[in-house]
Amino acid sequence: MTCTEQEKEGGRRLSGWRLFVLAAALCAVCLGGMLLALRRGDGQENAFVPPPFDDNAQTGTPEVPEGLGWEELDAESYKFSVCGVFAPEDGKADVWLTDPADSGVWLKLRVLDGNGTVLGQTGLIRPGEYVQSVALDITPDDGDSVILKVMAYEPQTYYSAGVVSLNTTVKGDAP
Repeated sequence: MTCTEQEKEGGRRLSGWRLFVLAAALCAVCLGGMLLALRRGDGQENAFVPPPFDDNAQTGTPEVPEGLGWEELDAESYKFSVCGVFAPEDGKADVWLTDPADSGVWLKLRVLDGNGTVLGQTGLIRPGEYVQSVALDITPDDGDSVILKVMAYEPQTYYSAGVVSLNTTVKGDAP
């Protein structure tokens, strides 16, 4: 049976050029779909917006009052200091987030409740700076669990340099 006879009987075998055309058409459809997906992904709603620097950042090392559990923590690739005692008052909480001068990263602190809802956050601070307080959009109650999430960014690129989450409890009677 010749190729023409097979084609007449139902086209069970495709000739080389027809197979090539079919493969090219499938590739074109796939490429068009990928380009459409990439185009939709470039919308403004998906664009990265760098976090702002904190307007209240101060240069130096703070003089932190005793009893707030302020200590330096080692995240292996960088170090930072923050208070372990979380005592909100008047819509803010003193955290004394400190980025040591030799850290090489920018830091930001986010306060979350036990369900992961953001209660408040600082802006970015540079090496050698600290922020005394974090403003709270929602003030948790005494005894509530909160998470202090410290996020580190590589300067200029905003690539993540790591995240440390500290679990603590709201203390209404802290010093």
